[in-house]
Amino acid sequence: MFSFFKTKKNYQNVNAETFKQLLTDTSQAVVIDVRTPAEVRSGALKGAINIDLMSVDFQQKIEKLDKNKTYFVYCRSGNRSGQACNIMGNAGFEHLYNLAGGIMSWPY
Repeated sequence: MFSFFKTKKNYQNVNAETFKQLLTDTSQAVVIDVRTPAEVRSGALKGAINIDLMSVDFQQKIEKLDKNKTYFVYCRSGNRSGQACNIMGNAGFEHLYNLAGGIMSWPY
């Protein structure tokens, strides 16, 4: 009835195993860690770019990224990375994967 209340989900939530497999299989993949710099210092996925979702310039930083690439986004629990994927999807990014459960679910 009121379609403006519905939002289109522009990303896929995937578990750690699928995230790792897709990351391995995807050329030109970019890994984005949306945690704070303090959280990143405690450990991060190899090669991840830190773009803190809570920073005032998050939107400006993602606008500079190539929208044609595939992005694998994660945070501590999967909540902030889901928000980041939603923002990125609304900005025109089409190939987005959110690590469901975040880095806490990453056994590798």
